[in-house]
Amino acid sequence: MKRTYGKIFLRRGLMFGGFGPIIMGLVYLALDNQYADFAPTGSAVFLGILSTYLLAFVQAGVSVFNQIKEWSTIKSLLYHFLTLYSSYTVCYLVNAWLEFQVEVIAIFTAAFTAIYLIIWGIVYFSVKSVSKKMNKKLQENGFPAGEP
Repeated sequence: MKRTYGKIFLRRGLMFGGFGPIIMGLVYLALDNQYADFAPTGSAVFLGILSTYLLAFVQAGVSVFNQIKEWSTIKSLLYHFLTLYSSYTVCYLVNAWLEFQVEVIAIFTAAFTAIYLIIWGIVYFSVKSVSKKMNKKLQENGFPAGEP
C-alpha cells in the first residue's frame, strides 16, 4: 500500500512534535537558573508549549518535501525553506521572543537564511559524497551504478 506524502508528514510530525516543548522547557529552566526574576505567566508557558509543539511538528514533517520525486531540488529547497522560515518567524513573534520590528525581523531573516544554507550545503554535499562512494563500491562488485 502506497503512503501519501501527507500521511508521511503527519506521522513524522506526531513522532517528533513533542521535542519542541521539551527544548522550550530546557530553555526556560536555563533562564530560571540564570535570572532570579524569571517568572513566565501560565499563559506564556501554555502558548510556548503549544507553539513549540507545532513548530517541531512542522519541522519534522517538512522533511518529506525532499522525497517528492516529481519536484526539482530547487522547488523542494524553496518549499522546505519557506515553510520552516514562516513557522519559526510566526512562533517567535507570537511568543514575543522576537520583536515585531522591521530591523529585528531583517536580522533574523538574514541569520536564518545563512544558517539554513550552510546546513543545507553540508547535508547536500555529504549525501552526494556518500552516494558517490556507494556507487563506486557497487560498480566494483559488478552492479551498474545506481542499482543494487
